Amino acid sequence: MRRKPRKKSAGASHKPGQSRADSATTPPVTVRDLFESQSAPLKLEWVAGETGKGRLLEPTTAKYPGMALVGHLNFVHPNRIQVLGEAEVAYLSRLPAKEYDETIRNLFTCDNTSAVIVANGRKITPDLIAAADKSSLALFSSSLASPVVIDHLQYYLTRALAPRITVHGVYMEVMGMGVLITGESGIGKSELALELLSRNHRLIADDAVEFVHVGPDVIVGQCPTLLSDYLEVRGLGVLDVRLMFGETAVRHKKKLHLIVRLETIQRQKMSKIDRLESKQMTRAILNVDIPEVALFVGPGRNLAVLVETATRAYILRMWGFDPLDDFIKRHQDHMNNAGAAHPAPRGVLAGDALRKARSKVD
Repeated sequence: MRRKPRKKSAGASHKPGQSRADSATTPPVTVRDLFESQSAPLKLEWVAGETGKGRLLEPTTAKYPGMALVGHLNFVHPNRIQVLGEAEVAYLSRLPAKEYDETIRNLFTCDNTSAVIVANGRKITPDLIAAADKSSLALFSSSLASPVVIDHLQYYLTRALAPRITVHGVYMEVMGMGVLITGESGIGKSELALELLSRNHRLIADDAVEFVHVGPDVIVGQCPTLLSDYLEVRGLGVLDVRLMFGETAVRHKKKLHLIVRLETIQRQKMSKIDRLESKQMTRAILNVDIPEVALFVGPGRNLAVLVETATRAYILRMWGFDPLDDFIKRHQDHMNNAGAAHPAPRGVLAGDALRKARSKVD
């Protein structure tokens, strides 16, 4: 997978189930959310400024969410969360009284600051508490060292504020790979998911899948909490997959590897299909190109087997094996009389190459 430029290519069209870039959102995270989720691991205590619990750590319209959110005290480029460690507290204590008051006032009235954390277990002075209450800015204390606090918060905020999008489809784990099954409503996505479950694969989400951009080329799909464990099948209603198939039949999230698009068979469209699949199709999810395969729904076609085969083919491509290239090369060698009449088995060499290449797939 490679990162896709934000600019949309000419002639690109929106297919059923395809996500649109303008629907991506950044979830709102408030100071209260931060405290509730991180108070235990960071040993945070809310000292003052509790009226500022509703402040956002990052505007939902931020161009680059997660940038310059947390760091040591900085007045040139203020962080959303200003951390005062040993050096910062010592610096403030050395300032003359008038300059010290001005600095504290600037710290707690800065529009870019949402919270202040005094780390290293340092005692918080009454003037800091008074300034926090007056400006309604959250003031926390932590017994942990400031670098530990910063590293932990950067990890948490990068994921909590990651851009995300909701896509219509069924998300499955097939052979350890995250596979998104898309297509028009009523085409049979849930029935296919049921067949895959009976073949010991795992359900992640049905109908609505939330994808989160957690890394430069990493998209993680997860199930909304209200839909977790459930699968809706026409004629059967809502099924509890965890109760029917067991604990191992479901999981909450998985990295997205492959998209399978279901389409109805049309004679005119079938005649234009690239039988050799010489060009790899991709679809952009949150500006990351994900490999895509189109499977046609029709009588007698075992879609579950086809999805498994598409996943196996994807894994081999990630390991560097391209059957089409081998097929063309074999025929070119034959036409050039360069190949032997009976090619030597490739099993041993292929096995060695596979073992060396397995680290390429998560």
